[in-house]
Amino acid sequence: MTKAATTPTPPTDAGPAARLGGAVWLALLVVYVVWGSTYLAIRVVVETMPSFLSASARFLTAGLLLAGYLLVRQGPAGLKVTRRQLASSALVGLLLLTGGNGMVVLGETSVPSGLAALLVAAVPLWMVVLTAFGGERPRPAELAGVLLGLVGLGVLSAPAIGGSIEPGGVILIIGATLLWATGSFVSKKIPMPGNVLAASAFQMLAGGLGNLLVGLGRGEQHGLDLGAISGRSWLALAYLVLFGSLLAFTAYAWLLRAAPLTLVATYAYVNPVVAVLLGWLILAEPLTGPTLAGGAIVVAGVCLVVSVSRRRPGRSSGAGSPARRERQPRRERQAG
Repeated sequence: MTKAATTPTPPTDAGPAARLGGAVWLALLVVYVVWGSTYLAIRVVVETMPSFLSASARFLTAGLLLAGYLLVRQGPAGLKVTRRQLASSALVGLLLLTGGNGMVVLGETSVPSGLAALLVAAVPLWMVVLTAFGGERPRPAELAGVLLGLVGLGVLSAPAIGGSIEPGGVILIIGATLLWATGSFVSKKIPMPGNVLAASAFQMLAGGLGNLLVGLGRGEQHGLDLGAISGRSWLALAYLVLFGSLLAFTAYAWLLRAAPLTLVATYAYVNPVVAVLLGWLILAEPLTGPTLAGGAIVVAGVCLVVSVSRRRPGRSSGAGSPARRERQPRRERQAG
């Protein structure tokens, strides 16, 4: 889950695709590739870095950089929020980036990056469940998508049940998707800052502090030797900060205003495909039968939910994952 949540006003889906300029397709490509690659980067980071402390370093650094950018460009007014908005941003940041992304990072210490991305792809399914608890009756097709996705999760979890993958890692990532979906759902119900970048900065700072406290509570600082951290882990962390938490989020936030939401929502089922391919090509992660079959079922369920939800008046498509929403505005992205 690699992403900070906000609730900007989404664009309408009207208008022919022919009117979309090259900048839209470039930004969409950035979201596809960068967010899909964050699972691979997380896997490389945790090779030699502690889980929650590395996530803390990522979001504190990104949050400070984003806050600094706002101060330079807009002055103190760029970060001005009410106490309620600040508290709301902190809550959402803790749910998304500490509970959601942090647990994905910990889970990836024992779960392949591609499998983690496929598990995180189920976030939009949980969003349907949460909106149902919130009093909005889901359509039959949405329920069918949720059930289909749950079947896919069962298939993806088969290696853990069989003992070839650590069950605890799979459970952690599934729990992370629930927290990510909860944070995304809550962000639509509470007062958030009107400035998208300010909201994201506060969420990343809160999430980074939360990850720091959890990491210290787990004792990750004991025996930590910065000299023993590999160069590629440092590079992967820098990639997550600059590209995963800043570039891709900025592209995503801009897309929400410049492109149809139906088009932007496609990242929810493209990211896992990118993650699986990168894990296979770069880390030689195996493409097992359960991974391919379960992943296809989950993505099919997400496609069904997104296709139905995006046609519902006044509702976002509900897609997303903990490697984020580096937004994630109204769903939930990717824990990566």
